[in-house]
Amino acid sequence: MHVWKFGGTSVGKPERMHSIRTLITSDDTRKIVVLSALSGTTNALLAIGESLKANNDAEADTKIDTLKAHYDDFIGELYKTTEGKTAGQQVVDNEFSFIRSLIGIKPFTLKQEKELVAEGELLSTQIFQAYLVEEGIHSALLPALEFMRIDADNEPEIHFTEQKLAELLSQHEDKQIIVTQGFICRNPRGEVDNLKRGGSDYTASLIGGAIRAEEIQIWTDIDGMHNNDPRIVKNTFPVRELTFDEAAELAYFGAKILHPSTITPARMFGVPVRLKNTMDPSAAGTLIADRTSSEVFKAIAAKDGITALYIHSTRMLNAYGFLRRIFEIFEKYKTPVDMLATSEVSVSVTIDNTDRLQEITDELNTFCTLEEPDHDQTIICIVGNFSADNEGVALRVFNAMHTIPIRMISYGGTESNLSLLVHGRYKVEALNALNDGLFLV
Repeated sequence: MHVWKFGGTSVGKPERMHSIRTLITSDDTRKIVVLSALSGTTNALLAIGESLKANNDAEADTKIDTLKAHYDDFIGELYKTTEGKTAGQQVVDNEFSFIRSLIGIKPFTLKQEKELVAEGELLSTQIFQAYLVEEGIHSALLPALEFMRIDADNEPEIHFTEQKLAELLSQHEDKQIIVTQGFICRNPRGEVDNLKRGGSDYTASLIGGAIRAEEIQIWTDIDGMHNNDPRIVKNTFPVRELTFDEAAELAYFGAKILHPSTITPARMFGVPVRLKNTMDPSAAGTLIADRTSSEVFKAIAAKDGITALYIHSTRMLNAYGFLRRIFEIFEKYKTPVDMLATSEVSVSVTIDNTDRLQEITDELNTFCTLEEPDHDQTIICIVGNFSADNEGVALRVFNAMHTIPIRMISYGGTESNLSLLVHGRYKVEALNALNDGLFLV
């Protein structure tokens, strides 16, 4: 069984849904199809929520009318038959009746906002399932709210998903296509909630892991993960194979095609992930699995909005427990560290969340000396096969970066990642220089 996920741009127009129908029925593989909300819908629902929070009911009503008109037009183009149009319109009318009912709830709380935002996925999946019925596809709709749940720490309960999915799927063993929602779930109180990190990609990976799928396919509007950011760098190309670790590094450090959380369930259960392009289904895309190709340099990603902290203390010299004391402070304020560099009397770290920076620096100042933090930094992550047997890896990187100031270096923590910290103003220059020096020579 496969799990195929389609994002907002892939389902955002009626003709795109027609294409997805062709894709998912092009072979006899049984599939769970995970859909995001139609492109633009989530933002529109959030805007409605902002009006409701501000008690501006008239504005919210107008925004609801505008969004419903878009769906009314969508229905008119998607279906061919009177029966299909009627079924699709019933879905739209029902869901927008619920959306409009939220206008009367005062105050409009986070609970209602999550129920509102979930409507995007509820609409797209029901509309698509009605279209499959019109087309005579043997399919079923499984509500994600029945099998996707998070715990008190907002972490998915994978064993609950395993159990519930097994029960639900056993009721539809004769169905080739199973449709479900990405992103949405329930929390421990049974309320509608969402997965936040990774959204629908995360849902697909969790489902794929739970059912031990043969493969998870993430369909987007680009042909796989590229070796560099194609929005900034010319002459990029899709990377054909990555390991789970390589893909996770790239996703964490800025590759927009995939959220880092997506990799975790797939890696846990050894389910390959394939990135595909709905605009060019014949393109090979990127396969993420245990195996890898032999290239030394695979890809580059960049993570913006980084702050660097420089911590000094002579008490660190030949002392033990000093690093533990530092990192206990970051743990206390729930602030992850991205990069780390140490010397005999100094520690340099980078963080991407400065919400608790003042409290962190206040506590560090009680036993350390701090330099002024460097804000607006960028981490450049270079991923590849950097085993000890591969000579000249660092030399090639530094030769490519010879005109660009480097603030920090992280190398050797894994055999797949070399990271550099530069000021954000050098990001574009660094990505292009590394692309020329590592891939075009």
